[in-house]
Amino acid sequence: MSLLNPSKGWRSSSSRLLALYSSLFVAWSCILMGVLYYEVSGYLGDLSRHSLMQRQHLFQRFDGEELVEALTTSMTFDMKGVDAYGLFDEQFRPLSGPIRALPPDLPLDGKIHALVNCVESDDPKLPKDSCDAVATHTEDGRWLVLVRANGSLFGVTRIIWHALLWALSLTIIPGAAGWHLLRRRPLRRIRGIQASAEAIVAGDLTHRLPLSDRRDELDMLAAIVNAMLDRIEKLMNEVKGVCDNIAHDLRTPLTRLRAQLYRIKQEAEENSVYAVKLDDAIAETDTLMARFRGLLRISELEDHQRRSGFLVMDPLPLLRELHDFYLPLAEEGELQLRLDVPDSLPWITGDRALLFEALANLLSNSIKFSPPGGEVILRGVNDAGSTRIEVHDSGPGIPAAERNAVFQRFYRVDESDQQGGFGLGLSIVAAIINLHGFKLEVGNSQCGGACLLMECRQQLMPEA
Repeated sequence: MSLLNPSKGWRSSSSRLLALYSSLFVAWSCILMGVLYYEVSGYLGDLSRHSLMQRQHLFQRFDGEELVEALTTSMTFDMKGVDAYGLFDEQFRPLSGPIRALPPDLPLDGKIHALVNCVESDDPKLPKDSCDAVATHTEDGRWLVLVRANGSLFGVTRIIWHALLWALSLTIIPGAAGWHLLRRRPLRRIRGIQASAEAIVAGDLTHRLPLSDRRDELDMLAAIVNAMLDRIEKLMNEVKGVCDNIAHDLRTPLTRLRAQLYRIKQEAEENSVYAVKLDDAIAETDTLMARFRGLLRISELEDHQRRSGFLVMDPLPLLRELHDFYLPLAEEGELQLRLDVPDSLPWITGDRALLFEALANLLSNSIKFSPPGGEVILRGVNDAGSTRIEVHDSGPGIPAAERNAVFQRFYRVDESDQQGGFGLGLSIVAAIINLHGFKLEVGNSQCGGACLLMECRQQLMPEA
């Protein structure tokens, strides 16, 4: 059984939370910039109109040549293209100043008005964009037009706008980098937890989920799971110990019982009813002893004590030896046992005797359940750099609903079938496969029966 891979990219919860936080941060930053821009623009607009009003009241104190002189003097201090004036007679003919014509949209009411097109002129020193303007009727009957371009003060708002854009960009870039780094750390920890969980699922209850020094939520969850595993391991060891003790303690009395029955049978008359009953009792005793041997064998394999003897080996000689060993049994059952292997296979790490036992169980079952004239195939495949061993048969197959249950102890697909064994063969195979960190699957065979596939990948094999 394999666990789900950690979520990647946007599907991980940390990525989504960080992306949500970043989106909210950007949204509020945009709102802040909009409010700030609105407030600053309003303040600078009021300031511009107030300044223009002060100029209007100042020049209203002059008349005649004094007004012309004051206007001429002010031009030396005014910003070109920002402030301008025009003095006109009663018929609106220009008398003085750079503005030579009244702005067409300017009412002659002595109030400040915002104009979209300020002054229609080719003179670059005159403001042409939006501006504030006022037309004042002087005491000597002339008209004075004062203009102030909004661009001068609103240049400050552009500076503020650019500064805020730079601040936003300099916030988004570190934020994106932080998002990338922050989401990698939880994923790295999740992968460590997954590796330990895979070892636990493989049957090694001594493994525990890793803990960090931060004692955060993941550590709290891992600590809870570790406490549960401690309790489960203790209960499993207690149950396993009781079962193993029963199997071990009963083996000696059963051996003695069989010996006594055999001695009594030797004293009985041959082919008598008494002798037949003794044969049946001896057969039942052998059955019990075989079951206890199977249980003790599974217990020995689940203890993970044989992993220290693992070696790197070539699987091809093992497969050829299995084929040669079971070929006479297949011929006796009128079956064709075929070996299908390439010239070379990736090497595997394991215990040769245990792997021989596991594959022998699979081959024995396939030969046992295949009808005469059928076919059994032992195949080795190079699966992307790893060895995969397949056993195909032409028997009745294994129903899809029972493919996970066949590896349980004492489970048989057909309880009425007396040649089905005790239901421990595939349990022993599963124990050997788990010991090696391999993967065993049941499928449909090309021969019409069952196909058992053993994938010899050892990426997550539990440590000794």
